[in-house]
Amino acid sequence: MTVVLTSEQKRRRTIALAVVVAAYVLSFFQRFAPAGIAQDLAASFQTSAASLGVLAATYFYVYTVMQVPTGILVDTLGPRRILLLGGIVAGAGSLLFGLAEGLDAALIGRTLIGLGVSVVFISMLKIIAVWFEDHRFASVVGLSMLLGNFGSVLAGAPLSWLAQSVGWRGVFVGIGVVSLALGALAWLLVRDRPQSNEEAAGGAASPAPSFDRTVILTGLLRVVQNRATWPAVFVNTGLSGSFFAFGGLWATPFLTQGLGMSRDAATAHLSLYFAGFAVGCLAVGTLSDRLRRRKPVIVASSLAYGATWLVWLAGVALPPAASYALFALMGLTTASFTLSWACAKEVNPPALSGMSTSVANMGGFLMGALLQPAVGWIMDQRWSGAMINGVRLYAPEDYRWGLLLIAAAAWLGAAAAWFVRETHCRNLWKETR
Repeated sequence: MTVVLTSEQKRRRTIALAVVVAAYVLSFFQRFAPAGIAQDLAASFQTSAASLGVLAATYFYVYTVMQVPTGILVDTLGPRRILLLGGIVAGAGSLLFGLAEGLDAALIGRTLIGLGVSVVFISMLKIIAVWFEDHRFASVVGLSMLLGNFGSVLAGAPLSWLAQSVGWRGVFVGIGVVSLALGALAWLLVRDRPQSNEEAAGGAASPAPSFDRTVILTGLLRVVQNRATWPAVFVNTGLSGSFFAFGGLWATPFLTQGLGMSRDAATAHLSLYFAGFAVGCLAVGTLSDRLRRRKPVIVASSLAYGATWLVWLAGVALPPAASYALFALMGLTTASFTLSWACAKEVNPPALSGMSTSVANMGGFLMGALLQPAVGWIMDQRWSGAMINGVRLYAPEDYRWGLLLIAAAAWLGAAAAWFVRETHCRNLWKETR
């Protein structure tokens, strides 16, 4: 039954969205922070490129594993409880990471961070799916991601500057405290769903979803067996996987060692990349909702994103204005993968929105987890043995061979976009059964 929201319910909806978006800002910061302080981490733990890749990718490994369980949990237990637990775990992990004396402790801390923040995005999608109208889903997701991406912008030049001023360890200890506070706010202010008209009038509350394993497995199987789900999965896998691998770790080292930029210039490029992505999230979602079309927007923007990689692989020397512009364009066009969640949601039952979006989301994090150490491994195979201040020095060609993997993932996502089912921004699950 459709719930007509009162002004008080709309106020609660806004508050809940504000809390989960704040947690999402922190999630994005944690996701991309290694790129901004890659040299600091390499120096602190004396790592090779492959080991640095593993340290950064640990977040993505656990994030990948948690996507489907998170979708199940938010569909059954509700996002409020899950956000509380996530804030506690992420806070503990950030504290451990900031205080780690060795690589092993840092890996454990990074794992806990990934485990804790892995629940935020799916919880946010569930809240938007339950509290907002279907035709506004992509727009609200895009706006939320625009705001959430402020965390990725902070993980570029601001984090680099702060790490040089007060140390990267102090930054992560402070972030741990903020994570704990946001978990508490989620428990106090977030509600899993709006009240029905009967509940608002003082009637009995609707029963909460029960954790029925058979029903859960049946629902998950329905999502996985739906052939219309998989193009959206592969779009997310290729496009977001390449974004996470490059923006999450290798962009700054590539720009500094591979292209000879200063650290400040490289992290400024990174922040512009993330800012372009943030604007692109809002633009792509809003454009798609207004056109009432998904597929043309995904196809056009993903092809443009794939084309940008040809420039970096060609090793062309660009003037500063051109390299900044290209990074901004990469960010804008990368945002096309954000429509994959709407595409997956709109070809599956509304009650399974958490599971369907989590299945689509899982591929990107798995690809990011595989690419980050794989790129480092390729670079290590070509490393000449040069070092500076205890940190390995790689040649531009080493980076281009590693980045070829990331470019291939981007092209995979662009190819998959052609197979996405057009939903015209409405739920088609009855037609796909």
